[in-house]
Amino acid sequence: MDERRFARVAEEYAARLYAVAYRMLGHRADAEDAVQRALLKCFAARATYSPRWAVSTWLYRALANVCIDELRRRRPQPEPPAGAPRDARPVERLDLERALARVPREARILLALHYVDGLGYRELAAIRGISVNTVKSQLARGKRLLRVTLREEGH
Repeated sequence: MDERRFARVAEEYAARLYAVAYRMLGHRADAEDAVQRALLKCFAARATYSPRWAVSTWLYRALANVCIDELRRRRPQPEPPAGAPRDARPVERLDLERALARVPREARILLALHYVDGLGYRELAAIRGISVNTVKSQLARGKRLLRVTLREEGH
């Protein structure tokens, strides 16, 4: 893939990659950095790109790997002390973020790729290097955990 084509592809997918990274990482700056790192990795490896893979699969796989690395580096964030000022974000969003944090990493990645970017089971399987049945079971598990967590919090 030449530089011009890569630039067009990066521009075309940047917003979608950001949406997925944001859902996985939960912070704007981290998501922007993850997209940038994933695109840099893909740019460096563009000569090895094989047209037998969809460009989106290649990009999302790189992004998912970068996000997983970032999540591994993070340490658990302590809860703010009682009486501390609340975040300015809406309560529902905070509840969803807390619920997503309780979903296992692989299921969270698949949920983000499936529901944020609308990827199908086969593409998810190719991106993550797992079977379609594993994708389906991980998505079902993630949705179930989200529902249970949100019900426990009164939603």
